[in-house]
Amino acid sequence: MNGAQALIKTLADAGIEVCFSNPGTSEMHFVAALDTEPRMRAVLALFEGVATGAADGYARMADKPAATLLHLGCGLSNGLANLHNARKGKVPVLNIVGDHATHHMRYDAQLQSDIETVARNVSPDFVRTSMRTAELCRDAAEALTTCMGPPGGVATLILPADVSWGEGGTPQPCPPPPPAPAADAARVQEIARALAACGKKTALLLGRRALRDGMLQNLSCIAQHTGARLFAEVFPTRMERGAGLPHVERIAYLAELASVQLSGLEHLILVDAKSPVSFFAYPGKDSDLVPRGCQVHTLAAAHEDVAASVQRLLDATGAQAAQPLLQAPRRPELPRGKFTADKVCKAIGHLLPERAIIMDEAQTSGIMLPLFTAGAPRHDLLTLTGGAIGQALPCAAGAAIACPDRKVLALSGDGSAMYNLQALWTMAREKLDVVSIIFNNRSYAILNVELQRVGAAGAGEKARSQLDIGVPALDFVQLAAGMGVPGTRATTTEEFNRALAHALRTPGPHLIEAVVPPTLTGMKLRVLPHLLGSLKRLPKPLAQALKRGIVP
Repeated sequence: MNGAQALIKTLADAGIEVCFSNPGTSEMHFVAALDTEPRMRAVLALFEGVATGAADGYARMADKPAATLLHLGCGLSNGLANLHNARKGKVPVLNIVGDHATHHMRYDAQLQSDIETVARNVSPDFVRTSMRTAELCRDAAEALTTCMGPPGGVATLILPADVSWGEGGTPQPCPPPPPAPAADAARVQEIARALAACGKKTALLLGRRALRDGMLQNLSCIAQHTGARLFAEVFPTRMERGAGLPHVERIAYLAELASVQLSGLEHLILVDAKSPVSFFAYPGKDSDLVPRGCQVHTLAAAHEDVAASVQRLLDATGAQAAQPLLQAPRRPELPRGKFTADKVCKAIGHLLPERAIIMDEAQTSGIMLPLFTAGAPRHDLLTLTGGAIGQALPCAAGAAIACPDRKVLALSGDGSAMYNLQALWTMAREKLDVVSIIFNNRSYAILNVELQRVGAAGAGEKARSQLDIGVPALDFVQLAAGMGVPGTRATTTEEFNRALAHALRTPGPHLIEAVVPPTLTGMKLRVLPHLLGSLKRLPKPLAQALKRGIVP
């Protein structure tokens, strides 16, 4: 075998079944070697951000990594934003980045770059350039072990062309990841005492693995037994939710609203979650959202065994006999009347099929989605873990490849959809069962909100023009048709209801362009910063009521 053939066999032997690729000249031997391994599916992306975002979505739903094949440092750089999202979500992704042949590197050819430095931004735990064919598969096995964790994440293997074409490649077994430790008895007892003493002033903040069905049941039992509250991170990697599962309230994106949710807590218990901080810095506002005087405990960190740690806490609190609080089945009525983003969310809640997967990057347009889908049939929610927009369409494509028997919905704003719109072409080519819903409000609406919140002085016509994408108007129906995806434009609630019902019952990719007004405009937009600023001065019940009015 040459190096590329041995590498692909090493990956396939380890259970890696998909490679999302955007190759170039340095990767041609790897491309040719794909035909030697029937267990490896090759999925072409027209842009590297699609390949990396799809690998992220695949891994979230398959619970194992996919590979990406990227061309040199420039190709890796094009995929960095979605690799950043994967890094923040601790999602396992294996990057294979082609490089110039080792003897060619000293010539500093046009595409030569320092790939390792680029990779370390998103792949902090494993970056390696394989310099010899005989060592390639050993390096690949170590990369896979690292990216599968614990804790899991992005690993990057750089493959020089001559190492790929060189003879003498030897497939290597991938050693299983080391066992993850559970929380020790002392830590569990400390947390159990805090729950017993201050249950109603205690909350458990759940992330990643803690938001899956089995863990949710046990955590809800603990909460019911002790009086503690359950929160989820603002942007969870994957969250199982819907009728028959425990309801968990997500921390709000806006720091002022998150502070209302966390107000009064004396203990905050992290379960595979990060202590909450503000998304951005704002003049005169705290970055740390943990209330003053609140003690933060870690039941299970990212490198630890979440299931075993939760079970130990369940036993220590004596909550084994408690019953979890489960979400009752409930759907909103089919919406009517004036067409708005909220009506889109309501229609989704009314029509959502069993076991659907929602990739939510709707931003301001999706404010009501959690409320309208809480009692819908059980589904998985994927979110924008790292905040780098443009993830919805590629992530949904990867999720559809991981779960071909499930309907996938990708919810995106118009501006963010344009970052990786080429994902539609991959959906068409692979015949993926994805319904892409584009909220076309012809604005970077979230940035209009932020412009008000940061208190930037002197914003006039020139500043506002940088947040307006309505001229010329984007036509997503034509854009989708140009990439082989049938599209429908909805300008009324009734049109959207019909389009969504049709897309959900018809296999294959579909796009619905929902032409809606921005959720926050005019007086609402101008008043919002003042309203948010007043929350900390209001009595707690009133502040909580206002929070629910802004973000249910």
